[in-house]
Amino acid sequence: MRGIIGAMIIIIMCIAKVNCNAQNTPVIITTGVVVDGDTLPLVKLPEVRCWGKMRFRTKRAQQRYTKLVWNVKKTLPYARIAAERLKIIEDSLSHIPTQKLRDKYIKESEKKLFDEFEKPLKHLTITQGRILIKLIDRETGNTSYQLIKTLKGNFSAFLWQGIARLFGSSLKSEYDAEGDDKAIEAIVNAIDAGAYADY
Repeated sequence: MRGIIGAMIIIIMCIAKVNCNAQNTPVIITTGVVVDGDTLPLVKLPEVRCWGKMRFRTKRAQQRYTKLVWNVKKTLPYARIAAERLKIIEDSLSHIPTQKLRDKYIKESEKKLFDEFEKPLKHLTITQGRILIKLIDRETGNTSYQLIKTLKGNFSAFLWQGIARLFGSSLKSEYDAEGDDKAIEAIVNAIDAGAYADY
C-alpha cells in the first residue's frame, strides 16, 4: 500500500512540474489585428519554397534535365564570381582619374582573372560555356559582349565574339528567364533555396 501511495505522489509531483513548466513559457510581443472581435497576431514568416518531384515523359528527358542541373551547378559559381569581380572593377574604375591608369588597371585585373580562372574554365564543355554566358547576363544584367566592349573596347569584343562563334556560341546571348532559359531559372532558384544540397 505504501508503494502505491509513493508512486501516486511521484506521479502527482511530475504532473505538477509539467503544469508549472507549461505556465512559464516566454511571452512574445507582436503586432496584431482585430478581425470580427478576435485579436489575431501578425507574424512575418520566411518564404518557404516547395519542390515537387519532377516527372518526365521519357528517360531521355530525365537525363537531359539531370545534365542541365549538373551544368548549371558547375557554371553558376563562376557567373556569381564574375558579377562580384565586375562590381569591384567598376567601383575601382570610378576612382581612377585618367584613361591611361584605367587601361593599366583593366589590364592588371584581366591578368589576375586569367591566372585564377584560365585553368578551370578551360575544362568547361561547350554547353557549359553557353550556360555560363547566359548566367553572366543573369547575374550582371549585361551580356558578355557588352561587358567586354565596355571594359576592353569594340575590337576586343568583336574578336572574342568571333572566337565564341567558332564554337557555336554567341557572347550576345541574353538570358530569358520566362522563355528559353526557364528551366535554368528554375534550377538556379532551387539551388538558392537549398534543394540541391551538394551545391
